[in-house]
Amino acid sequence: MNHADVISKTIADHAATVERFRESCSETIAAIADRVIDSLRAGGKICFFGNGGSAADSQHFAAEFVVRFTRERRALPSIAFTTDTSILTAGANDFGYESVFARQVEGLCGPDDVVVGLSTSGTSKNVVAGLEAARNMGVSTVAFTGENPARCGELADLSLCVPSDVTARIQECHLIAGHLICDLGEAAFADS
Repeated sequence: MNHADVISKTIADHAATVERFRESCSETIAAIADRVIDSLRAGGKICFFGNGGSAADSQHFAAEFVVRFTRERRALPSIAFTTDTSILTAGANDFGYESVFARQVEGLCGPDDVVVGLSTSGTSKNVVAGLEAARNMGVSTVAFTGENPARCGELADLSLCVPSDVTARIQECHLIAGHLICDLGEAAFADS
């Protein structure tokens, strides 16, 4: 296959996945946005975590809330549990890598917060542990996964399950969902 064929096939696959995503996940995205808005209005914060590309997405989404997405408004409290290398490395060293998000949930989250665990497979052990810790504390849980939500989906109050098993397509849809949640959340605070 030449470059043009690869590009054409990939974009067609992306477009088809996004259309299935729109059909199957629009209501879930709206429900997550409502949960986020309720949390922020109650004085809570939005906490994101994941591995690899999902770690990068976590940081991206937290930045959109704190800084801005498209509107001028006050900063909205959000944090990515993937950014503090001292916490991550100390936790991994002292308790194991599976604990790195759960320890942060335990130390930094309260009942008005929302935690969002991103795992394309739905099985990332440290994301599962973070969602489990949040659930045990009564913190609202959201999972971003692929078509099989697996254990992450079982632990989430709301699960965004992208209808694909291709990691790149799942991540592309997670980015769309994150941007939509930022946009809807930000709109609720545009005048504050």
